[in-house]
Amino acid sequence: MRALCGLILLLGALPLFAEQNVNPGINRQYSTPDVTRWRGVFERDGREVWDRRADIIRHLRLRPGLTVADIGAGTGFFSVLMAREVNPAGRVYAVDVAPTFVDATVQRARDQGLRNVMGVVNDQHDVHLPDASIDLAFISDTYHHFEYPQATLRSIHAALRPGGDLVVIDFKRIPGVSHPWVLSHVRADEAEITGEIEAAGFTLIERLDFMRTQYFLRFRRQ
Repeated sequence: MRALCGLILLLGALPLFAEQNVNPGINRQYSTPDVTRWRGVFERDGREVWDRRADIIRHLRLRPGLTVADIGAGTGFFSVLMAREVNPAGRVYAVDVAPTFVDATVQRARDQGLRNVMGVVNDQHDVHLPDASIDLAFISDTYHHFEYPQATLRSIHAALRPGGDLVVIDFKRIPGVSHPWVLSHVRADEAEITGEIEAAGFTLIERLDFMRTQYFLRFRRQ
């Protein structure tokens, strides 16, 4: 009887509907990444977010003193650019599932004299940031890598301060128009992504269309 009661209590503590993995294995290639190799992939001419990085930073409207999370920081080029904008009183959390990327990003910032970049290793369910700790969450070319988007979005929502913003940049997925790699790699189009984010407690407040193959969406935490 005691064992049965314990089982009932345990089941009661579990979510009613466990979220399913929407993209199993998509992040396996980042388990032990070669940073030099991935810099050649992420930081190359012809990659639109790299070519338009200055415009992206401008549209973020950062200012000194803000705390920003670069979620899916990768090789850290956006983390470093944002750290310059929020200095000296601000902070950037470089968040990634790969500890190698996180360590390399923090070191990259320090090599450039920036001490306001903090590394955070997250997992597939949680960004592992303190509640109400950030003013802006930034996700570039990473949302489609979320294996459990609703769980991850809940953790981002909790990490944002009231009135904080979430900016998402990702690929336009348009059958017959987008590159075949995008159609096979990116699981959802802009409308689906927007719906998922709004369902997690965010309101779309801005959409910018200054990139040819990617969209820029700004959401506000409700």
